[in-house]
Amino acid sequence: MDNNYSSHRCKKDQPPLHTKMWVMEQQTQEEQKTAIQEAADLLHDGCTVAFPTETVYGLGADATSTAAVERIFAAKGRPSDNPLIVHIAERKQVKELVADCPFLAEQLMDACWPGPLTLVLPVREGAVSDRVTAGLGTVGIRMPDHALALQLIQASGRPIAAPSANRSGRPSPTRAAHVLEDLGGRIAGIVDGGATGVGVESTVVEVKGDHIHVLRPGGITVSMLRSFTPNVTIDPAVDPERALSKLMQSQSPEPAASKEPDQTAMLAPRSPGMKYTHYAPKGKLQLVQGASDIAVSAYILEDLRRAKQQGEKTGVLAFAEHVGRYQADVVVELGSLTQLEQGAHRLYDALRHFDEEGATYILAETCSYEGMGLALMNRLLKAAGHHVIVIAD
Repeated sequence: MDNNYSSHRCKKDQPPLHTKMWVMEQQTQEEQKTAIQEAADLLHDGCTVAFPTETVYGLGADATSTAAVERIFAAKGRPSDNPLIVHIAERKQVKELVADCPFLAEQLMDACWPGPLTLVLPVREGAVSDRVTAGLGTVGIRMPDHALALQLIQASGRPIAAPSANRSGRPSPTRAAHVLEDLGGRIAGIVDGGATGVGVESTVVEVKGDHIHVLRPGGITVSMLRSFTPNVTIDPAVDPERALSKLMQSQSPEPAASKEPDQTAMLAPRSPGMKYTHYAPKGKLQLVQGASDIAVSAYILEDLRRAKQQGEKTGVLAFAEHVGRYQADVVVELGSLTQLEQGAHRLYDALRHFDEEGATYILAETCSYEGMGLALMNRLLKAAGHHVIVIAD
């Protein structure tokens, strides 16, 4: 291994001089095995390594090592009260990490793992660093559905704490190039496994008895969860329908910031994605919500014309059914309203595209909350800092 990546390079507040990249598609099978072992050795030695999952790229570190986990927070600029999800490669690791696992949680693991579902369960004392749990009595665990991720975790011999591999507040990375843009020189390595699949992070749920409480919507939808129990609730802090319904009641055509519930805003988040603004492009992003898509399109067109006259570089994020209506400096299609999985897959690429094109003023359409729409709208609201323009009928 290159000495630049040995354990002495992995010191707090001293990022690597160079971030090593392993581009897997350019390597033979044997070379890939060697690359995975090199990356795993870095993780074992306490370094941070980014790797692909089926959702987004994660920034991994040894979940049992406080020093290693602190390197995640330092690289990302992540708030210290935001807990991390622990990634595992084998079911037997669950017993090593949690103090209690309800039968319903076991059922969810059987059906959804490997896959985009994180289960928040009581943490076993001393199983992971307190920095992983943010001092809470629970830990989020998932098994990713990506061969490279599983191989890397297995080879490291450690449970791997891994938030998304981006600077805190930026759009999550769906390609290795996104990781390099945000974290190059801040982390030890990047395993480039190509573009990710789902495009938004995992669903995070807390399981108690026969009840499932959604702490973050994602790739496993609420309807899927209700096939296991009818007792499924969505935390108010991450429910976009609840936030937008308050704005719709006002029927005001002026921009407004929807507030996350006061009680939850004052508490430490129990899951990633509950408290802070995330996924934001560099330009100003606002959502435009209304009962009529014609009224929404008319407002977007007029407001973009106004912004253009004021010297802004304009952008619009629209669905396939309406994208032809718009004129802006940067127009990005999210896919069809009838296939919101497309929108989830394309969202973070789209937000980063606005940055690449230098868009300074961006308006985005909204969609249904059904199925994957819940996760998509949750991410859009976070990206816009909960700034929504409500159009009256």
